[in-house]
Amino acid sequence: MQRLAMDLRMLSRELSLYLEHQARVGFFGSGVGLSLILGFSVAYAFYYLSSIAKKPQLVTGGESFSRFLQDHCPVVTETYYPTVWCWESRGQTLLRPFITSKPPVEYRNELIKTADGGQISLDWFDNDNSTCYMDASSRPTILLLPGLTGTSKESYILHMIHLSEELGYRCVVFNNRGVAGENLLTPRTYCCANTEDLETVIHHVHSLYPSAPFLAAGVSMGGMLLLNYLGKIGSKTPLMAAATFSVGWNTFACSESLEKPLNWLLFNYYLTTCLQSSVNKHRHMFVKQVDMDHVMKAKSIREFDKRFTSVMFGYRTIDDYYTDASPSRRLTSVGIPVLCLNSVDDVFSPSHAIPIETAKQNPNVALVLTSYGGHIGFLEGIWPRQSTYMDRVFKQFVQAMVEHGHELS
Repeated sequence: MQRLAMDLRMLSRELSLYLEHQARVGFFGSGVGLSLILGFSVAYAFYYLSSIAKKPQLVTGGESFSRFLQDHCPVVTETYYPTVWCWESRGQTLLRPFITSKPPVEYRNELIKTADGGQISLDWFDNDNSTCYMDASSRPTILLLPGLTGTSKESYILHMIHLSEELGYRCVVFNNRGVAGENLLTPRTYCCANTEDLETVIHHVHSLYPSAPFLAAGVSMGGMLLLNYLGKIGSKTPLMAAATFSVGWNTFACSESLEKPLNWLLFNYYLTTCLQSSVNKHRHMFVKQVDMDHVMKAKSIREFDKRFTSVMFGYRTIDDYYTDASPSRRLTSVGIPVLCLNSVDDVFSPSHAIPIETAKQNPNVALVLTSYGGHIGFLEGIWPRQSTYMDRVFKQFVQAMVEHGHELS
């Protein structure tokens, strides 16, 4: 409360100075107008600091992981101050792609073959100018997994690479089949339940740098895929740690939330058209497996998954696929330290589906739950262009694991 009062006094003082300056011209020259504006501003500041700016909820399955995060990743215990003029879930979600910067990154592309004859596009940021880890063989490597239709060009991926560059790390982005401009060599795309391509990528990257610390970070669907992989493989992975952001924990709950009228209008329909566009580019590859005309008439992600994804991966029904795709059912089997950041106001991942009690059963899992932040939003500051709360969590966590991860052994 002492900190809250201090913040309130500081904000009120700044508002007063600003409004006194504005009072020299126009409407604010009126004493009544000035009093109204000042009163509203103070009231809004009080509401924001008392009801919006809050510390995240930290849920862990073990005391040692909790202490580790408090000591080496303190951002997860600090108050998160959402952007004062845009803290609502949908606003944060919609605004981030447009307002955040896109740091320039030069990639080295690599196409690797898969067991079924397909290919996967990897975009490498080698960071050969690293002064902290000049030996490439021991330079920490971060594998990044974008969201549903995302690629290495997404702003949140570019931010993670920029932060990793500051730490001296190397990054590699796993682009799902067919979304990054490469040709499909086989009639197969991707889904968050099938982890075969991810296993191939992890094995390949580790074989190149077996002595380097190896971590992964997945965003949205990329995080779901990563958690499903970790839940299947347990501790038998070359990854030393992982982080996920804005994961959809229960696919049924995610779909139901996104099918609410406003969410469908703002997000669901657009993402459905993105999915349709990505498969229509390779239409000739799928005509023997699915009815592409029927797929292109889908009006929601659920309809697309029912007509395309579940058929592509051999599920009997859409319910079978959604059950297999939900990471919450495998969380207890995760065998390495994993930090999962979610906002409880995320319309893509409703709060009632976040597996809090399940997380408490696994000492390797930590949930960081903010009250606001939306889906891959987590905007903070007056003009949140350069950094977000999610960025700070990512940077502190990967650095903590590389430099102090041995404390959890």
